[in-house]
Amino acid sequence: MRSVKIAVAALMALALAACGQPKAYQALPDDMEMGAKDAKITVVEYASVGCPVCAKWQAEVWPAFKAKYVDTGKAHYVFREMLVGGTEEVTVAAGGFLLARCAGKDKYFAVNDAIFAAQPGIFYSPRETLSDIAKSVGMSQDQFEKCVSDEAQMTALNTRVQNNAKAHDINATPTFEINGRKMEPGYHTLAEIDAAIQNAGK
Repeated sequence: MRSVKIAVAALMALALAACGQPKAYQALPDDMEMGAKDAKITVVEYASVGCPVCAKWQAEVWPAFKAKYVDTGKAHYVFREMLVGGTEEVTVAAGGFLLARCAGKDKYFAVNDAIFAAQPGIFYSPRETLSDIAKSVGMSQDQFEKCVSDEAQMTALNTRVQNNAKAHDINATPTFEINGRKMEPGYHTLAEIDAAIQNAGK
């Protein structure tokens, strides 16, 4: 579990390394999502691609969760970006999220998956690793360079992080909300998420 931070200077670090709020379970305009939007259950994950605990959950729980709930249409999954941890983790997360959005909605989750899978090595060569991931989804080096140096998108990312952290009282990742009911922050097994989903469906 990692506490939330704002990446005011994360983009620079990457370069140097080379009316009214909607309910919590409703997707926001800038959210990334998958699964049936009309499902009775919505699972919101607040996470960072630079968070080791999030990467562990992604590797160990996400495939089974996706197969059981998302692919079957039983749940609507919403991903909300957070920036957590120390300088290295925030640098990876900021650059990673910019890259994922530049890649487009159809490749967003594939980029996130690749960044999670590249831990922990990505912390030692973030720019080179992100560049390789960009190439793997069809981006040129020039497109990658422009993407991770886009100040407007960096500002937008920070704004999303700040707004979600404040509006939904998120102070650590990963944090899961099931139909607006927040679970304790941290790693959760599929069985624990199953129980939360069953409780939310009552």
